[in-house]
Amino acid sequence: MSGPSSSGPSPFEDDALMTGEAVALALRPTSFVLRAAGAIIDWIAYLVLFALILTGAFFALDSVMDDAVAAAISIAALAFCTVVVPTAVETLTQGKSLGKLAVGARIVRDDGGSIGFRHAFIRALLGVLEILMTAGGIAATVSLLNGKSRRLGDLLAGTYSQHERVSKATPPVFGVPLVLSEWALTADVARMPDGLARRIAQFLRQAAGLTPETRARLSEQLAAEASRYVSPIPRENAELFLAAVAAVRRDREHRALQLQQQHLRQLEPVLDGLPHRFPEH
Repeated sequence: MSGPSSSGPSPFEDDALMTGEAVALALRPTSFVLRAAGAIIDWIAYLVLFALILTGAFFALDSVMDDAVAAAISIAALAFCTVVVPTAVETLTQGKSLGKLAVGARIVRDDGGSIGFRHAFIRALLGVLEILMTAGGIAATVSLLNGKSRRLGDLLAGTYSQHERVSKATPPVFGVPLVLSEWALTADVARMPDGLARRIAQFLRQAAGLTPETRARLSEQLAAEASRYVSPIPRENAELFLAAVAAVRRDREHRALQLQQQHLRQLEPVLDGLPHRFPEH
């Protein structure tokens, strides 16, 4: 059995990540405009914190304040607000910050994993140079010259900004293929392990984006596993067989759920009713 070829775009291209089941996960980098908006929000917050710390320090140490003390406090407060605070925030939130929450972004490693202290520290340290000292000029220039809108700190830390705020797509629901409609009327499809059922559902959702060779190989593997729970086995290609099995299981589980709800509705007067002659109040 072999699966039909696909003419759609392959998820193996561009910035897709591969799972152990050879299924590509499309992760969207945050656009340059959203990154800029998030950075502006973050740095406004950091500079406001810097101003508050300076105001409080000068007010508390007014009696002993001189030029040397004022310079030392200013440098320490600036380092704290532009390096320590961003590093701590991104480390504790695994790549989030006030600006990133506002634009729906998160800093992740190049492999899609959560960042750690090292990544956050490199980004914060380079941020002083490319954002604060150059008013964002270096960050903007570098971001516009690479595909994921990564600034210099991201390139050195091995990170990028992933856009998480995406609209929820409703997966299409397919019925039993026409060539297997008669088979489905008498087929015995037993309950499958949850892991196998999830892998079949995931394959059917993303099959159109796989290369023909990978699509055929995965369909053959999944069909071989699913055939142990199905009788009789139809003489069709593996992908049609998987689609029919998934549709039969879904339809039967839906009917079983409807039947259960119907029984509960019939029992509702008994379950909610009071015992005979028991007062309502």
